Amino acid sequence: MTDKRTSNLPQELLYQIAALVVAVIVVHLIYVTVIRPNADAILSEQAERAASGEAFVQDRSLFVVLRDYEQESCFILMLWAMAIMGYKGRGALRERALLQRRILTVSDGTSILPEDTRSYARPIQALPEEEQSFLLPRTLLVALQRFGSTHNVQDTSEAVRATCESESERLDSELSMVRYIAWAIPSIGFIGTVRGIGEALGQAYRAVEGDIAGVTTSLGVAFNSTFVALVISIIIMFLLHQLQLIQERLVLDTQNYCDQGLIRHLQVRAA
Repeated sequence: MTDKRTSNLPQELLYQIAALVVAVIVVHLIYVTVIRPNADAILSEQAERAASGEAFVQDRSLFVVLRDYEQESCFILMLWAMAIMGYKGRGALRERALLQRRILTVSDGTSILPEDTRSYARPIQALPEEEQSFLLPRTLLVALQRFGSTHNVQDTSEAVRATCESESERLDSELSMVRYIAWAIPSIGFIGTVRGIGEALGQAYRAVEGDIAGVTTSLGVAFNSTFVALVISIIIMFLLHQLQLIQERLVLDTQNYCDQGLIRHLQVRAA
């Protein structure tokens, strides 16, 4: 059976590229039309009030907190990571739905002999090509083929376990991009912190002269970028944990399905 997962790799790559392009366009459009114009208007108003010598309490506006390029980059990466995790989660849920179907019907008390494996494999091989690439049909076919060739229940059980472990490792490796994004987001926030502090130090002479507006604005960039990046990182890590939980349960439930629905029915005739 041809593993359709290999042929799906270009499709998944195109999806990820398209998701990144859409995230860039959507986030940048929101920033250009909503966030930065409002933030600039608020900062201009505060600068005018400060220049006039008016005593006022500076409000912490959400638009000002989000206005810088580091925050924009973090939101782009957040949407990209969520799109990738959504794609993976949808696939895992579709495979999990297959566990609820009786693709292998073995009545209680029925014994499966090595010569019976081909007849039990036919309904699985009759599934649509896409569903045949799912973990459960692949594991069941591996188990039936192994039992038919070796006539050994222990070898069949080991084949099921090896297939599930291999799938678990594959699913874990495919999340490496999401882990990289989860690491990159706080790093971008720290870049904003360094940039803001550097700008603040560059305007220290103005603060000595009594004009602290530039210093406070630069320090705002430093703290706001880190704050936004850390919040987004927490959200991404939570969603990543939930996705990993879904995938781990899929693998464990598949192995349990094979043990209860197939392995315990296998029997070898005594010589």
